[in-house]
Amino acid sequence: MASTKLLAALVLLQVLSLHAHAAKHKQPAAGAGTCRASGVLHGKAGKCKKINGSECCAAGRKYPQFRCSPPVSARTPATLTLNSFEKGKDGGGATFCDHRFYKDSAMVVALSSGWLRLDGTRRCGKMVRITANGRSVLAKVVDECDSVAGCDEEHNFEPPCANNVVDGSPAVWKALGLKESLGEVKVTWSDV
Repeated sequence: MASTKLLAALVLLQVLSLHAHAAKHKQPAAGAGTCRASGVLHGKAGKCKKINGSECCAAGRKYPQFRCSPPVSARTPATLTLNSFEKGKDGGGATFCDHRFYKDSAMVVALSSGWLRLDGTRRCGKMVRITANGRSVLAKVVDECDSVAGCDEEHNFEPPCANNVVDGSPAVWKALGLKESLGEVKVTWSDV
């Protein structure tokens, strides 16, 4: 019994360590809630627009999938990543919530799947507060940073997101006084 549990743990660790994700696809930090990988997606390469530090899928690589996100609190830890919601840029297709595109000057974000809708709270169209660098801003939730699907045209041939991502527009980064060249920053966020 103990050897079966040990083997299962080793297999899970191997799956999770197969790929050191960059930017929005990094594994969540240890202690980032109780959400664990729920499966793997087998990578498929394609025409990926490498904008804002986008990581492109590699054929045959295994990427973790998450059907959950860490619990939401008044100061939920997250990783803020940079994303354009403009047509033809790295955000892929139209937004999940309202099937639109947004200018880079719009204060909008995408949330990891678990936070957007899989935790029982529907956040589409709602405002969230993001805090970093001694500043707080409000942004409208318009999209999903898909933690389950990826490596296809709809997702710009990028891997699934980690389970703790707030994917912010350039306007969100600017309002927080952050340099886009950082690519990702630790933040906290909450419902408004």
